[in-house]
Amino acid sequence: MRDPRYDILFEPLAIGPVTAKNRFYQVPHCNGGGYRDPSAAAAMRGIKSEGGWGVVFTEQCEMHHTSEITPFIELRLWEDKDIPMLAKMAGKMKEHGALAGIQLAYSGINGPNLYTKEVPRAVSPGPIRTFTNDPVQARALSKGEIKDLRRWFVNAAKRSKAAGFDLICLYGAHGFGIFQHFLSRATNMRDDEYGGSLENRSRFAREVIADMREAVGDTMGITLRVSLDETIGDLGFSNAEVRDFVEMNKDLPDLWDLAHGTWEDCSGPSRFKEEAAQEALVKGIRELSSKPVVGVGRFTSPDVMARMIRQGTLDAIGCARPSIADPFLPKKVEEGRIDDIRECIGCNICITGDMTMSISRCTQNPTFMEEWRKGWHPERMNAKGASQSVLVVGSGPAGLEATRALAERGYDVALAEAGTALGGRVARERLLPGLSAWGRVADYREYQISQKPNVQSYFDSALDAESILEFGFEHVCLATGAKWRRDGVSRQHVVPMPMDASMPIYTPDDIMDGKRPAGHVVIYDDDHYYMGGVLAELLRQEGCEVTIVTPSAYLSDWTVNTLEQHTIHKRLAEMGVEIVLNRGVTRIGKGHVVTNCAYTDRTSELGCDAVVVVASKLESNQVYADLKACETDWADAGIKTVRIIGDAEAPGPIAWATYAGHRYARELDGENIGDALPFRREITELAAE
Repeated sequence: MRDPRYDILFEPLAIGPVTAKNRFYQVPHCNGGGYRDPSAAAAMRGIKSEGGWGVVFTEQCEMHHTSEITPFIELRLWEDKDIPMLAKMAGKMKEHGALAGIQLAYSGINGPNLYTKEVPRAVSPGPIRTFTNDPVQARALSKGEIKDLRRWFVNAAKRSKAAGFDLICLYGAHGFGIFQHFLSRATNMRDDEYGGSLENRSRFAREVIADMREAVGDTMGITLRVSLDETIGDLGFSNAEVRDFVEMNKDLPDLWDLAHGTWEDCSGPSRFKEEAAQEALVKGIRELSSKPVVGVGRFTSPDVMARMIRQGTLDAIGCARPSIADPFLPKKVEEGRIDDIRECIGCNICITGDMTMSISRCTQNPTFMEEWRKGWHPERMNAKGASQSVLVVGSGPAGLEATRALAERGYDVALAEAGTALGGRVARERLLPGLSAWGRVADYREYQISQKPNVQSYFDSALDAESILEFGFEHVCLATGAKWRRDGVSRQHVVPMPMDASMPIYTPDDIMDGKRPAGHVVIYDDDHYYMGGVLAELLRQEGCEVTIVTPSAYLSDWTVNTLEQHTIHKRLAEMGVEIVLNRGVTRIGKGHVVTNCAYTDRTSELGCDAVVVVASKLESNQVYADLKACETDWADAGIKTVRIIGDAEAPGPIAWATYAGHRYARELDGENIGDALPFRREITELAAE
């Protein structure tokens, strides 16, 4: 039963000619599927409708072939043949009463057009601004082409209506959308009626919305996504000017969609951004317009959501990442099941799907983007198979998710943990700087398991093969994790690195166990994700002189995909950490390391008192190997299968572990599919000759 404190979240909201059933508003977000995986994306959006969201939007949809952002895979609405794909998505969105929204984007200065080979067109000429610094420039739109662009937006609006959408979002935020490019002096250097004063820079938005309102405005709501602050001072579209723009055009769209600065500013990970981090930037804007306002801020707490609306800061709660982590968040609030919400941990693994042009993942929700491909539902498991009992060894993210999901299916599960607490690597990493929210991975699953009478947890239970054979479980799932290597083997070194025994050498596991180096510490980072940077921050906070050395051209290189690489580098540099790029470590000597240039291999010595090696991991798979060695004894012991999952099979990010645990639970007692694909995919239709 719903807590009355949250009643305000379930009040209807009028958006132009249409009405949302509540205030839960899934803002546009990418998913790594786009035009390549339309059915997978449609099913994912449909699940959110089922989960109770009042508004569900697509991702960015490229509305004309003269502006596209290949290699990134977004939706396209270039011609009528794109309508059926989008109609399928709109239908899924509306199936359970949500309003279906489409975000129309023209990327301008951000569109390199690598696929269409069209010359990029922008508000003003300049180099294309992309993540990969493509050596391409855009030319300025002529006034005649601005008229063409207005017409293209109307054509896209008509196609959107034909596809069944209720709402259109015009993209003008994160630096990506043409509306922001017109509004910002950083991208608008025009000296005609579209440049100069704020009134002139607003002209294009006014014209397009007027055109659209005439074409489809009697049946569709029109929203405008605007950057709250470009954070580049007076040169850009500042928060003060945003307020002037809204006040000057207070009745322009049917809803104001407000999102901070760049994508990195808006969707920064929990390590650097708290919940509701944009509140100060958005506060007071609602009073400048008669139209409703939606804002974002990785909202995970229903109390914060209700407060934002009750105080008049927002009219709708915009969520992207929280809607991925738990598509059923609104229903759980409505049904009084707050403890069942899978809270977003702000790791930004979902964003890496878009950045790597692959199907997205979610650390908390392993079913994300598998709703159509594998038939996985985030709240319902498949029926139990013929077996009854499962032993899960290891309570890290893989073991916890396997246990939770197996219990949900109806199996009797024994969870054996060698230590005294659940969580494995998560229980340790959550104590590192900025990673406390990651503990939700363990907290959610520990609570769910505690509610299951068919789960028994055992601590201080370091099992060996012999004891497992004696227990008599039908299935054994080994989720025994992995340990960081001390010998430096990773990408630079495929065999152990020469190390002087007199030099104090630490691994991340040592640091998390409470061991500490002293004096000048060199961190050798050949992992390239978050761990090296996090340990540098921790040791610097504790007073060490820290130098971090990496063979990559970027510190914490892979975090470019989680939108935090720039922030990590900036924070460590401001803390006084010496950052050495493009250099590896060839040898650890007495009182020094020998570094080498990644390009010339030229070496030099760097003096230090201790070294932290952040390389690769070794799988903790000895129990699995021992069980495999006595496979002939399984039948007599009543064992049908033994599987190894998660980091124990192959180390990876936490999202890979929760996915592995979920997949194990889904597929237990399943049919043998042989060489068939374990997921569905779509194939491009061949055109007629």
